Amino acid sequence: MSADGVVLGPDGLARCPWGLEAEGMADYRAYHDTEWGRPVHGDDALFERISLEAFQSGLSWLTILRRREGFRAAFADFKIAAVAEFTEADEQRLLGDSRIIRNRAKISAVVANARVAAELAAGELDKLIWSHAPNAARRPAPRTFADVPATTPESTALARDLKKRGFRFVGPTTAYALMQACGLVNDHLADCHARGAG
Repeated sequence: MSADGVVLGPDGLARCPWGLEAEGMADYRAYHDTEWGRPVHGDDALFERISLEAFQSGLSWLTILRRREGFRAAFADFKIAAVAEFTEADEQRLLGDSRIIRNRAKISAVVANARVAAELAAGELDKLIWSHAPNAARRPAPRTFADVPATTPESTALARDLKKRGFRFVGPTTAYALMQACGLVNDHLADCHARGAG
């Protein structure tokens, strides 16, 4: 198919083109085939995704994927209760941690977001995020990536809802990337082998 549609991998499977980008093909392929677009539930798991999407802002996703284990180690496996207890000294320590992206504003946002999430009842973050999932039956499968939006009314509403509660680094584009990554929407192309796998 064209460069905008699915491409065949070395294993003969049709994938979304980004899942086979030359740089980092193995990393992208594994993420594409086993994670992206699959439903993610649980407050800590969703907090991790919110945090990683915030760090990705302005960078390639490959940069984040390759540092994910470092991020997990640095941020206490993204356990909301633990990160909410981080101090200014912890934030300073993280600025010197080469396993992560050392961006003061993003580090600070993750800690602040953990504090906001810690104030929510158990399961409330999961419920809040998933309440913005669009009706899948009304979303046709994209044929090419030109059919995939950067934002939607649902991602705009999710960003607004999160910001209203005090979350940072959660604009509509980041919220839509979160929705894609966590399976609230399925943006695998129509002919991609992973489309029906979730």
